[in-house]
Amino acid sequence: MPAITICRTPAPFWSSERTLPGVPPFELRRTATTPGDPIPMPGGLTLTPDRPLDWLAEADLIVVPGLVDHDTPVAEPVLDALRSAHRAGTPIAALCAGAFVLARAGLLDGRRAVTHWHLAPQLQARHPEITVEPDALFIEDGNLWTSAGTAAGIDLCLHLVRLAHGAEAAATVARSMVTAPFRTGTQAQFIQHPTPRTDRDADTLAAVREYALRHLHEPLTVADLARHAGMAPRTFARHFTAATGTTPLRWLLDQRIAAAQRLLERTDLPMPEVARRAGFGSEVTMRQHFASRLATSPRAYRAAFSATASSTAPSPAPAGSRPIAR
Repeated sequence: MPAITICRTPAPFWSSERTLPGVPPFELRRTATTPGDPIPMPGGLTLTPDRPLDWLAEADLIVVPGLVDHDTPVAEPVLDALRSAHRAGTPIAALCAGAFVLARAGLLDGRRAVTHWHLAPQLQARHPEITVEPDALFIEDGNLWTSAGTAAGIDLCLHLVRLAHGAEAAATVARSMVTAPFRTGTQAQFIQHPTPRTDRDADTLAAVREYALRHLHEPLTVADLARHAGMAPRTFARHFTAATGTTPLRWLLDQRIAAAQRLLERTDLPMPEVARRAGFGSEVTMRQHFASRLATSPRAYRAAFSATASSTAPSPAPAGSRPIAR
């Protein structure tokens, strides 16, 4: 692997040519041991690196691409550059089989990591010092990010945008790419063939999710959603988990957190009203879920990402987050 680049799919996230309202410009650089030499890519494309490896010392984020062949040799200067960047505190994200590169650099020793489910057993066998999580879409451990397949690489890049610039910026990028800003579930839903279901059941579950999104402010329960679907609660929960990879209650919580994030970013509503509209019932409950899921508080999140905040006021990052820009 002669270069550290951003591979084909996530490249649009960081392109300096992207101009979207509310999304700051990114400076995209491609580094290599020999910059200027074209690198063949899948599908007959080529990529020309524009910076030497030592430029990584200036990067705010390094993305290791997914490899076509996880057995691709990795030049020692590349591994050294990654080690140096990690020691300096630069976040490093590896997409799909790119986790093998971080593993060869020794950066994942004693840490949790993920790769494509098809490659997870090989990563674990070759590097037993790593705790491979075969089901996760992406994982962060010690400022090192790893992700599963191509779509999970999109999930990870959106998450990194969300951490640095807020949920609204990530949602704007997702809309421009015609993809979901946040996916729930795990790789487990893709490893095995899902239980066959009729088109009617799939349409029913989609309608229930749409209904839930319109009624997030109400105290919805699994029994409420099952009744709306015309199913018994246990049957509904089983079909819902098979279709989405997550439980109905966890899905509801994810949607409520996302709704609260949007309200905190876009409005000056008081915290109790944000909690009510997002369906948390009380500010205390909302604060508890923000702490457990986002490692921050609603007030800190608003201070960091509110579009209505004064441009001259300081904007601290949420506690526990790792902003891309240092």
